[in-house]
Formats: sequence, C-alpha cells, structure tokens
Amino acid sequence: MSTDLAFPPAPAPAAERIEPKARARHEPLAPAPEAYPGVTEAPPPKRAGRRRWPAARVRNAVLGIAAAASLGAAAYWCLIASDLYVSETDVVVQRADMGAIDPGGLGGLLSGLSGAGNRNDQMLLRNHLLSQDMLARLDASLHLRAHYADHRHDLLSRLSAANAPMARFREYMKSRLKVEYDDNEGVLHVEASAFDPRTAQAIVTAMLREGAAFMNANDHRLAQTQVDFLSGEAAQMGRRNQAARQAVLDFQSREGMVSPDGTLDAVAGTITQLESRKSALQTQLGTLEAYLVPAHPDVVAVRQQIAAIDGELARERSRAASSDPHALNRRADSFRQLQQEAQFSQSLYQTTLAALEKGRITAMQAMKQISVIQAPTLPEYPARPRRFYNSLVFTLAAFMAAAIALLLVSVVRDHID
Repeated sequence: MSTDLAFPPAPAPAAERIEPKARARHEPLAPAPEAYPGVTEAPPPKRAGRRRWPAARVRNAVLGIAAAASLGAAAYWCLIASDLYVSETDVVVQRADMGAIDPGGLGGLLSGLSGAGNRNDQMLLRNHLLSQDMLARLDASLHLRAHYADHRHDLLSRLSAANAPMARFREYMKSRLKVEYDDNEGVLHVEASAFDPRTAQAIVTAMLREGAAFMNANDHRLAQTQVDFLSGEAAQMGRRNQAARQAVLDFQSREGMVSPDGTLDAVAGTITQLESRKSALQTQLGTLEAYLVPAHPDVVAVRQQIAAIDGELARERSRAASSDPHALNRRADSFRQLQQEAQFSQSLYQTTLAALEKGRITAMQAMKQISVIQAPTLPEYPARPRRFYNSLVFTLAAFMAAAIALLLVSVVRDHID
C-alpha cells in the first residue's frame, strides 16, 4: 500500500523572494511614451502661489495712469489756471561820493563822479526787497493778501485766505516775486506777477520806492552817527583847549611875566655883558699893575669894579639857574609845558572841527540813488502760466516716471521667476 508522504513546499528561488520595492528596482524600465502611439506626456503640476497680472496688463495700466495725469494737467493749465501778469524793471544802485574825490588826480575825479554800481549795495537792496518787512509794507499799502486770495481765481494759484499768516504769505510770494542780480551787467532785475496788470506794476513801483528809502535811511543813520561822534569830540576838544589856554594865562598872571623864556634870555644877555666887562677890566688891571704899585688908586679902583661885577654875575646866575623853584629856568620850563599843551589842544581842536565839517559834507553828499534803467512795465498780456510749456513738461515727466515704473516691475518679475 502506497502511502503519500506530505513534504513542505520547496523554498522559492532567491530571485522570486525579492521584496516588491526591490523588485521594482530590478524590473526593466518601461518603454518611453513615444513607443505607445496616442499617449501624450502629462503636463507638470502647477506651482501653488498668488496670481500674477500679465505683463501687457500692467504696462497698459501704468501708461494709462500717465496718460490720464497728463490729460488732467493739460486741462488744468489750459482751461483752469488763472492768468498772471508780470511787471519787471532793471535798476542800479549808484553812489556819487564827492568826498572821495582826489583833487590832485584825474583818476580820483573820475572815480568820484562815476557813481558805479556797488555789488554789496545791490545785494543789500535785493535782500531787503525780498524781506518780510518789505512784504508787510506792500500788503499794508496795496492789500496784497486780499488780492491773491480772491476766490475768482483757481484754487491752486491763489492764496489760501486773505488773513493768512505772514509766514505763509511770504512762502506764497516766493513764486510771485523775483529779484536777481546780474554779475555781468551789474544790474538788479525785479519781477512781480499778479492777477491784473495794474497791481503787478504797482508792486514793482512800491518795491523801488521802499528800497530807495531803505538805502538812504541806512546811509543817513551811519552818517548821523559819525557826525554825532565828531560833534561830541569837538566839544570835548574845545573844553580841553580852553582849559589849556586858561592855564597859560593863570601862570603869566601869577608870575608877573608874559614869557619866562624872554626874561631868561634877557638875564643871559646881561650875564654875557657882565662877563665881557669883567674881561676888559681884568685886562686893564694887568696893564696897570705892570707899571704901578698895588696900592695905587687906579689899581684899587679897577679891582673894586671887578669885585662888583663878580657880585652881579653871582646874583644873575642864581636868578637864571639854581635849585630854587622860583628860578627862571624852572619857571620857563613850566611855562613851556603849559604852552605846548595849549598848542597841542589847539591843534586837536582844529583837526576835530575839520573832521566834523567833512563828516557833515559827506553825510549830505554820500547818498545812494537807485537809477532805473527800465521803468516798471505795465503788462499788456498774461505772461504766466506758460500753458503749453507746462503741459509738455508735465507730460514728459509723467511718461518718464511710467517708463521707470515699468522697468522696476520688469526687474521684480524677472527676479521672482
């Protein structure tokens, strides 16, 4: 009887026991999609992210904004902007300083009479014309704030309010007033724009009038200061001279002599005569002693005369020069000092008086004059705003900004991609 023995299944070959993943690695590659007709390659998956506008749409939007802004600006400049009338003038500040003339030379004469414009004076006048004090005077006389704040004009051209603060009014007037100095011509060019021609001309005329008054006031103030100083010095020098002269008179009255120097000279002359007389007597005495005895009356008489002259010489010399305060030499020295002080005081007084007179003449002659080369014009047509020019410039600027914006957008898009 045959009995079937059950044996366990044989183990699978090693090649069949490979795991599925490993089997996949060992399986041959699938044929390319081109090997199967009618089957196309699947598109790559889309990247998740924010939706971007197409480049053409962005370009059209930016150019549209630039075009709209240009049209709006052109409409404002050509249809809405108020007319502005410009009045202008050219002036030169001249100084005819006759005190600076040098009579000894033709060059000094020409320089004194030329009255050429001074750049410092021109710049000083320019700064004053643009100052807040000038605007305050113009507003007080011409009511400029009310003129520029008139509601009949467009909002962008007019002043915000008729009672606007002076600081805001000054900022507004920077676009309505222009004062420029021409270094080549040496003239000052003044312009003023207003909403009507009469007001523009009145502004320029008032500026010239106030500027001339300001320049002359400065000169007069400086000249008057100098004259006042010289007047005080002249008065002081006059009192000093009078005191010195009185000291000389008091000395003469106290000493009882007009001039100690003259008295001293007279005493010196007397001493010289006495010495000469003594010399003659000594010669005579020598002659007498040659043939007479010492006791002879003639010899005794000559000796007595010599002794008298010696006594007189001693007295005169003591009177002329000694340690005594009342000696003539000391009194003469004191008198000379007083006389020199009087002469010096007199010289100072005369010099001060001459300077005072010169200062007064200079104050009268050194006046600045504003010479008007071109009188303030009365505008016949509005010169501002320049409508076509402003529109063209704004359009070019708008499209240039649009081109820059598109360039930046293109750079950003390329960086993101």
